[in-house]
Amino acid sequence: MMDMGSGMAIMGAGIGAGLVALGAGVGIGRIGGGAVEGIARNPSASGDIQRNMIIAAALIEGVALFGVVICLLISFKG
Repeated sequence: MMDMGSGMAIMGAGIGAGLVALGAGVGIGRIGGGAVEGIARNPSASGDIQRNMIIAAALIEGVALFGVVICLLISFKG
């Protein structure tokens, strides 16, 4: 049987993981939209824009993965 503290920890970890995934999706969506707009305004800079977009998306994914791992650790502790 699970006590109240463990249940709250697991629920909080689940909510946290969902928020991390939501934030990463919004961040990558904004990066993609900005990159497409930038390429539309200046097609000759598409290589630089695409390279910077991929680096930024990778950094966001790294932070999101870190957040999900922390949430999983919290849920397994509970």
